[in-house]
Amino acid sequence: MPLTKGDLDALLGQNISEICGNGYAAPNDNHCAHFVSHAAGYGFGTTCRSMKAGTEPGASIRVQELFARCPTVGRWADRPGSLLSCLVFVTAAGNVHVSKHQMDNVPRKHVGIFLSGTIWHYSNSQHKVVTQTPEQFIHHYPGSDIALFYGSFPA
Repeated sequence: MPLTKGDLDALLGQNISEICGNGYAAPNDNHCAHFVSHAAGYGFGTTCRSMKAGTEPGASIRVQELFARCPTVGRWADRPGSLLSCLVFVTAAGNVHVSKHQMDNVPRKHVGIFLSGTIWHYSNSQHKVVTQTPEQFIHHYPGSDIALFYGSFPA
């Protein structure tokens, strides 16, 4: 079932400990892919369940694994106009190899869910789910080489 604005709005302000039933919620860990995966139901690759030996369904926790599973990927500026909702990634442009369908495993990468012109993502510095516009999201990391990329939702 596709995500709705209401589904995502219901998660606003929540800490990952309120979202993850497996207890994978250490405040110093990056939970952006973890949040996206719980919200969208992705349980492939490394999951929160495998990290904490939990009993609830596991959610994917690695940004680069989400990117690799998206059926189509590309630069944000090249996103088809018909793609009104998708995953959105932010990192240095050199970390993404669109033609190979790969993202490097580097510390500075982040993912959110784009829907209705807004991006829902887990703010690791604020320890909660927040929303931003794409124009705000691109400033997640400083630098002139930071870029946005899209990925259609994994099946």
